[in-house]
Amino acid sequence: MARSPSKESLAEKTRMYIDAHPSVKDCVSRGLINYSSLARMIMKDLELDNEEAVMIACRRYASKLGVTTDHEMNILRILKNSCLEMRTKTCIVTAKNDWTVLNKMDFLFKDLWNENSIMQVVQSASAITIIADKMMKNRVVDTVGKFNIIKVRENLVEIAVKSPERIVDTSGVIAYLITNLSDAGINIEETVSCHTDTIFIVSESDMISAYSVLNKCIQSAEQIVKD
Repeated sequence: MARSPSKESLAEKTRMYIDAHPSVKDCVSRGLINYSSLARMIMKDLELDNEEAVMIACRRYASKLGVTTDHEMNILRILKNSCLEMRTKTCIVTAKNDWTVLNKMDFLFKDLWNENSIMQVVQSASAITIIADKMMKNRVVDTVGKFNIIKVRENLVEIAVKSPERIVDTSGVIAYLITNLSDAGINIEETVSCHTDTIFIVSESDMISAYSVLNKCIQSAEQIVKD
């Protein structure tokens, strides 16, 4: 016969379940949920059998989540003072993470500096991602070398959320924006954070929807935050 989970493990399972369901977590933090219904749902999905204990765990976690209200207001204050910029005809070139690629990119950076052009480069353990104007695609590919190219993506749009400097010390702003884009079914090809700019790369087909979602985030913040 299987042993019933201890209060500690049951509480932890409950917390992890709520964390894994952002929409549920948001309702719990705002006190907009029926705890009996939530407890029964958790019991069913996790195969637990102590409704009272699960309800208590839900309420206790809700009390901890309740302190996030002020944190959310901090995020909205940032967005209230943010604005959007959009740049079409963007491409992404993904290359092997090799020192020779970086060495070749050095020459391209010098040329771009003289031309006052913009290009973002992100390095990970497995690849180097280069975000640039579509007109630069061939130039980037030729510079890096076709044998070093992993993938080239075109027909993309760059939407930048330009925020006040306080965003540097305010956690959760990027997660807030990504959640809203995800809830709208928008696929983010790449995202880059550069000081006060949060840059999202989406397909041209998602351009209007993505811009609308981000704009609504800013407009909602303007309506909610009065100070």
